[in-house]
Amino acid sequence: MEVGLMQRQWVDYTKSLFLEDFLDSQFIELQKLQDEGNPDFIVEVVSLFFEDSERLLNDLTAAFDQPDVDFQKVDGHVHQLKGSSSSIGAQRVKNVCIAMRSFCEEQNIDGCLRCLQQLKQETCLVKNKLENLFRMEQQIVAAGGSIPSTELIF
Repeated sequence: MEVGLMQRQWVDYTKSLFLEDFLDSQFIELQKLQDEGNPDFIVEVVSLFFEDSERLLNDLTAAFDQPDVDFQKVDGHVHQLKGSSSSIGAQRVKNVCIAMRSFCEEQNIDGCLRCLQQLKQETCLVKNKLENLFRMEQQIVAAGGSIPSTELIF
């Protein structure tokens, strides 16, 4: 496939991630930190987020398996997930965390469990979307092209 076409597909795909609220402007800020000296910076940061989010989602699941739910502990896990999702610009994940923290405050188990399911789904979705984005970037570079600047998209 021709490099120019791959770059246009990358631009369209990246736009869709923002328009569908998978990502927010924090992801663009993260991209600005990547340079020739650290070309895998974003992939590394995002990989750490997914490792951390998997651990936190497992901790949350275990917390709701207890006979007496410790909402303070649950809120702490959700707070961590909210912070890490905000740092990479995973907007949908962050928004579910905000809703779940409200349910924790109310000690609403049903609301929390719905949010937990939604968190698992949104985390999986954004992981798949970002893996696809990174795969597209690898193909562009392998074909001799460069990744267009996200700032120019908007």
